Amino acid sequence: MGAVKTKRMPRAVREQQMLDAAVRIFGRRGYMAASMDEIAELAGVSKPLVYLYLNSKEDLFTACIRREAAALTEAVRGAVGPGLPADRQLWDGLQAFFAHTAEHPDGWSVLHLQARTHGEPFAAEVAAMRADIVAFVTRLVAVAAREAHRDPDLPEREVAGLAEALVGAAESLAAWANATPGVTARQAAATLMNFAWSGLGNLMEGRVWTPPAEQG
Repeated sequence: MGAVKTKRMPRAVREQQMLDAAVRIFGRRGYMAASMDEIAELAGVSKPLVYLYLNSKEDLFTACIRREAAALTEAVRGAVGPGLPADRQLWDGLQAFFAHTAEHPDGWSVLHLQARTHGEPFAAEVAAMRADIVAFVTRLVAVAAREAHRDPDLPEREVAGLAEALVGAAESLAAWANATPGVTARQAAATLMNFAWSGLGNLMEGRVWTPPAEQG
């Protein structure tokens, strides 16, 4: 009897296995300390095959960033249902964000820590993802606020600043939640809602805080 032939794994499936292994190694060891030998061993393939599929360590890291960024953005966008009240949309989006970062800690480490600390082109990939999320939150808040107090001229810059601050707070809180045992995605989302919504809620009703006049 001849040897039983095993079914060849599709290239796309094999490549995802390599990316899974790479995200784990990059996320836990960092870009500089990670080796292609480790990644190949964890993926169960030869190092030459990793190079054949993904060209270089830099290209592999870039592919990891793009995949993890796309997955996080899709998770947040997919959780926000159109037509719901603004606070519910924000709540759903935040829960999805914290759930995803908790379920994929290595991917979040790649995005939040590793990619940002190794310069271009890695930082630019993360900046593009972040800009997309900030723009999404900006539109959500702007539309709801304008409808709430019927002000079509509500400054986009004011809303964009709030969205930028909110996304920054979410990033920091996700890093803290992942490092703190027992903190759930729901708890992290509730913490940020309690911190941010009083200000956003006032904006929805057209009530804004103004700084005191400068004294000459």
